[in-house]
Amino acid sequence: MKPPKNFILLLALTTSVLLGFAGCSAAEGSQAVRPINRVVFLKPSVISKIPHDPQAFTQGLLLHNDRFYESTGIYGKSSLRTVDSSSGKVLGLVELPRDYFGEGLALWDGKLVQLTWKRGQAFVYPESVLGDGSVEFAPETRVYYSGEGWGLTSDESNLIMSNGSSTITFRDPITFEKRRDISVVQDSALVEQLNELEYVNGQIYANIWRTDQIVQIDPASGKVTARIDCSGLLSDKERAAGAGVLNGIAYDAESERLFVTGKNWPWVFEVSFEAESEEKGH
Repeated sequence: MKPPKNFILLLALTTSVLLGFAGCSAAEGSQAVRPINRVVFLKPSVISKIPHDPQAFTQGLLLHNDRFYESTGIYGKSSLRTVDSSSGKVLGLVELPRDYFGEGLALWDGKLVQLTWKRGQAFVYPESVLGDGSVEFAPETRVYYSGEGWGLTSDESNLIMSNGSSTITFRDPITFEKRRDISVVQDSALVEQLNELEYVNGQIYANIWRTDQIVQIDPASGKVTARIDCSGLLSDKERAAGAGVLNGIAYDAESERLFVTGKNWPWVFEVSFEAESEEKGH
């Protein structure tokens, strides 16, 4: 088993070799040869599992300073939480007003940014807002956007946002103004209903709503470079008890640990990915 970034490196090396081969063929022949685009199919291998509140309708998840920060949804039940990353115990909780539906969550410059679904607002909180206990809803500032808010993550320069379509938007982390969009495609077909996002080793991981599928996306081109099928993580009994679809991805860059969970799941899983198969496309 290898950590995710090794698959990204392997994929990059494979692509480089294929591009070089295609270039040589084009030079020798009378027609240009289009490079082969490969999508690697991966499956998760469970390293450990951590208890997770099965009442939490997870919308966004991140890991920072050995604590999970989690955004949950549902009108009247939406929250922002601090969760112990070893025991799963909820340490701190902010309840959103009943007319807000919590969505994606990201950390930028020591501040938590939480999307809402249909209100066109994101709440910005100081990290200190969530200590060991519940606190009143008191965001430091609000930022505004058009359309729906679904998933949120960040790279070195941007907040990266999904809205349930095939589009991912890169935004200014201070003003929230749009900088650029990418359309996510696999084999020239748009990949719709992108939801929870996480930035992992230079790639964007996106959960596809209503599924337990994660796609790995090149942030420059929007091309899908890998698919991860997480449908086998829960047992039939856990599904029957009310667990929903996967909707939480968190990555710790320092330890290179990756975690996934879902709506009303009883566990957060620490996982690594191993190759399942490889698909050729053009």
